[in-house]
Amino acid sequence: MHAKSIFFIYSIGCLCFCIIFTLNFTNRIETKKESSSMENKGIKETFYISHGAPTLSIDDSLPARHFLKSFQQKVFPEKPKAILIISGHWETSDPAVNAISGPSETIHDFYGFPDPMYRLKYPAPGSPDLANRVKQLLQKTGFGPVQVDRKRGLDHGAWVPLMLMYPAADIPVCQLSVQTHKDAAHHYRIGKALAPLKDDGVLIIGSGAATHNLRLIDRQGGDSVADWAYEFDNWIKKALLEGRYEDVNDYEEKAPYAKVAHPRPDHFYPLHVAMGAAEENTRGELVHHSWSYGTLSYASYKFTEKGE
Repeated sequence: MHAKSIFFIYSIGCLCFCIIFTLNFTNRIETKKESSSMENKGIKETFYISHGAPTLSIDDSLPARHFLKSFQQKVFPEKPKAILIISGHWETSDPAVNAISGPSETIHDFYGFPDPMYRLKYPAPGSPDLANRVKQLLQKTGFGPVQVDRKRGLDHGAWVPLMLMYPAADIPVCQLSVQTHKDAAHHYRIGKALAPLKDDGVLIIGSGAATHNLRLIDRQGGDSVADWAYEFDNWIKKALLEGRYEDVNDYEEKAPYAKVAHPRPDHFYPLHVAMGAAEENTRGELVHHSWSYGTLSYASYKFTEKGE
């Protein structure tokens, strides 16, 4: 009886071990499948963010600041593997992308603002691998030469919105320049060339301003909005919501007050890159809208598939 009892207990133990091992093995397989599915999911959306004035970094009275601080919770909860941001504050003759090893320098490229703004830092890591991928994609589609800058950090068109959107500064960031001597269609084609980055989990963000005429800022204007700013901003909104990208590419001819809203195109071309990277059968979705100084629109857009 004693031997039989020992054998019975041994048999039960072996059976339990086999069950537990099988369950653990199955769970690992399922976890790997889920992880692989998430890794292969990629990103569908691209964004255009109006970063407005540099005071967005400290001024809690600006609605756009609160919008950006809630970006992860309310607009885009997925954490990207990396970010490619196109800033209107970096102009080059040919496309250029920065490739920083280690933390990025925070460039305070503004003057005469409150001292606390010059102490702000956003040490997000760079990504030489992403920079090289950007270069390859652009050269493959005829945008050569493409410069890789291994020293330049992030200007305020990049770090101010990202500091609010992703305050942990733990996502690798590359910045891409604009070519203001080229047209909007050029930047739209750049965006189309970079669209495959989304499949790699890269979030593409254009950073500028929906309207940007600093000479016509009305610091005493209260809540009123200048007619020219309202009409241009509204035309762009309708065109994007309807997916009329060709019209937006031809905005200088078709949009009312285009040259007043953007005497220079530096802050508008990032929109065309984000729009191009969204690819076909997409449209813009207004995710935030507010004004400051009577002329500065903080309209921000998500580009996503039609019907979503």
